[in-house]
Amino acid sequence: MLGADPPVDRVALTLGVHDYDHVRDLLSGEVPVEGVRLTPLRFSVEEIFFRFPRHREWHVSELSLAKYVTMRGGGDDSLAAIPVFTSRSFRHSALFVRPDGPVDDPSALAGGRIGIPEWTQTATVWARGLLRDEYGIDLAGIEWVQAGTNEPGRREGIPVSPPEQITIRPEPERTLNEMLVAGELDAIVCAHPPTHFTDGSGRIVRLFSDHRNVEADYYRRTGVFPIMHVVAMRADVHERQPWVAMNLMTAFEEAKRRSMGRALDVNAPRFPVPWAPANAEAAVAAFGEDFWPYGIDPNLPTLRTFLGYAHDQGLTPRRLEPEELFVPQVRERFRI
Repeated sequence: MLGADPPVDRVALTLGVHDYDHVRDLLSGEVPVEGVRLTPLRFSVEEIFFRFPRHREWHVSELSLAKYVTMRGGGDDSLAAIPVFTSRSFRHSALFVRPDGPVDDPSALAGGRIGIPEWTQTATVWARGLLRDEYGIDLAGIEWVQAGTNEPGRREGIPVSPPEQITIRPEPERTLNEMLVAGELDAIVCAHPPTHFTDGSGRIVRLFSDHRNVEADYYRRTGVFPIMHVVAMRADVHERQPWVAMNLMTAFEEAKRRSMGRALDVNAPRFPVPWAPANAEAAVAAFGEDFWPYGIDPNLPTLRTFLGYAHDQGLTPRRLEPEELFVPQVRERFRI
């Protein structure tokens, strides 16, 4: 038509992310990203965290919070994050022992041997902070052993220099699962549970037998809901199209809002989990209407706690501030 503006091509972006319900409508295209033609790439988090930090094969990615913080603290600005937190989990439940070990007695781990898959795995950062702050354990008094949880050969995903007083012994030919069962470790910390916990054999149990109530009490006292994963884009993408950051965040927010609505639907429950809507209602009662908040301000206690742990555990040379993690375009929102 004479005088009409020519069509504007949308920016083509690829997004690597796990297949969560709260991103489902974004990945399907039901929730569009303004100005963007999005190609979703669905992978397990282990594959994402292995491939993206090494090769940057896609434009935007879910990423381990600990690895991102380590990079930023070390002066690596090649990635730029938005405060979208695709994964959160209390990590008292990530501590495992033998049934004849210190069940429900975390202070008994002082001076012991604890296995971790990586020093920079976010779950292990949180768990080490809990052991120190909640149970008085001196992290320097622990013999830390690094190995794959269920497969040998796992190594640190990015370089890290723990504090001088910390000792970490790599065991590339062994697994944490086998070393714990053999009595060579007193506990292990891992996001992915060990085989002898999930197989029903009873050879490995959780340190906290009633972890849900322990975690609920922790949240009531601290206001901290641990963040595991953040969303980051390559810096070259952000430099070319700085408007993409807020548009992506808006779309992630809308996809999450729709997912929370599904979780609360009591008319025809959307998830094949008994009492799923009742559990979602309990989350509203405990956390508020937005029980999975994105953004900086609603997450300040959590982010500040984690950044303190990251500095204390040698991931960053100084303690970062939450605002330093995220691009300027998403630090404030307009209001009407």
